[in-house]
Amino acid sequence: MPRTGTMAPARILPRPTGARYQDEHRKWQGIPSVERTRGGRLYVNWYTGQETETSGNFVVVTTSDDDGSTWSGPRFVVEHDDPAVRVYDPTLWRDPADRLWLTWNQSSGFFDGRIGVWAATSDNPDDDEPVWSAPRRIANGIMMNKPTVLSDGTWLFPAAIWACHTATEEHPLEQERFSNVYASTDGGETVSYLGGADIPNRSFDEHMIVERRDGTLWMLVRRFDGVGESFSEDGGRTWTPGRLSHVDGPCSRFHIRRLPSGRLLMINHADFGDRRPREEIEQQGDVKEWKGRTNLTAFLSDDDGVSWPHRLLLDDRDDVSYPDAAIADDGRFFVVYDHDRFGDRAVYLARFTEDDILAGRMESDGSASRMLVNRALAQPEPESGTAATR
Repeated sequence: MPRTGTMAPARILPRPTGARYQDEHRKWQGIPSVERTRGGRLYVNWYTGQETETSGNFVVVTTSDDDGSTWSGPRFVVEHDDPAVRVYDPTLWRDPADRLWLTWNQSSGFFDGRIGVWAATSDNPDDDEPVWSAPRRIANGIMMNKPTVLSDGTWLFPAAIWACHTATEEHPLEQERFSNVYASTDGGETVSYLGGADIPNRSFDEHMIVERRDGTLWMLVRRFDGVGESFSEDGGRTWTPGRLSHVDGPCSRFHIRRLPSGRLLMINHADFGDRRPREEIEQQGDVKEWKGRTNLTAFLSDDDGVSWPHRLLLDDRDDVSYPDAAIADDGRFFVVYDHDRFGDRAVYLARFTEDDILAGRMESDGSASRMLVNRALAQPEPESGTAATR
């Protein structure tokens, strides 16, 4: 029986055969995530479906068993029975127990005011037929970046309720319209609201959290005019008043994480020049046009984020954005990002090492950039037959 409404889970469809799911017929795509399993399989996902970012969007998951040289095509699709529900902004994460998490967000239309983070996990992501747990709703809001595992074992999930968009439905969540943190202290069995930061001038939030060497938490948040920040000294329950940080950005998603070496890794835009002012952005519709999303770069910090002296250019084209990163057990980095969501309609992979960033060039064996993961070809669907098949 079809399940309707955003509080009902989407379905995870293995090896979908419907025409609308295939590379040939998807009309646009972007906002990817990546993870690498213990056995070495790469998972990458993104969202797509319909003509643009709207009701009826769905998530595509693909896999690679050769470090990104070849890909499986649509290995899974996450789609809702209700065409009014949008399934979007997915994240992949390998937890400390080596389970693979697949998370996504569900909203009625572009932003219903409540949204919801849904999660499914796989204990056998390296098998020929991975099995997913039943999807469950773990938080209010939208999460599109990986959780952070603290030194005490707590997992922090960054989920926000947007303040930059007007809700299309009434929900009593005005007190939660912040860059929020949900926590789990039992390995993900339960996830509960912990606290939130109020970052002025934030845009879509897309926040991430790192634990600094002194034990404080540093939250970075996307702003219209750069990257905002807030700090917590009590594990994420309370946060300092938000402010603009020294990290710049063109109003786009970034990625930050602690490396086994102790350095911090950031994937962000460099030397991007112009960006659109907030007033101009707010005059656009839900799906916006941006400036400055160029020179996607990997940075390293030796001093807990105070400075970022080491850098490696990954892609200097315009309209490259929304990076996510995974780290292999051998220390290699795998970074995915999108390019020209409605034109090239492509997701790319960069494969490199910490030494490459320190050297400022890709010189390690196997390092490569602009590796194509997937491209949607936007061809017309067949008039009948496979279009409605799952």
